[in-house]
Amino acid sequence: MQIVTRLIAIARARQLQRQFQQVERSISALPARTRSRLGLMTLREIGQASKCELPHLYGTAPEQRYIPWGQGTDIGFGRSKSENPEVALRGIALWLAVAYHETKDSPHTSLQPQHRQLLRVLRELRDVGSEQADATAQWMRSVAAA
Repeated sequence: MQIVTRLIAIARARQLQRQFQQVERSISALPARTRSRLGLMTLREIGQASKCELPHLYGTAPEQRYIPWGQGTDIGFGRSKSENPEVALRGIALWLAVAYHETKDSPHTSLQPQHRQLLRVLRELRDVGSEQADATAQWMRSVAAA
């Protein structure tokens, strides 16, 4: 049984890696202001997911709670390809939140690199948001001084 579990974890890690590469490309193509909004959306999604009984199943229908992993990443990934920019942003935020919770405390070593990559992207989104806030505050001070 351990072999089957390990194979399932490896297959899931590969699937998440393929999806992550495309999500990361989408994030890189966004302007800084939109990335800042994405960071806030992702933080909100992570918070909403953490309030659930099973955060890694966030976005999955309640009757499907006994599947090996949730459908949140698939739903988010599908939405991230949308022509509508708002839907795409929400899809990316959903994907990042669910993948974060799915890989966070995983005992499978094959999922740990994905978690580190997600943390890196989340840190970059956070930094872009704080840079935007600093620039806005600096601009407001310069306008007030004039």
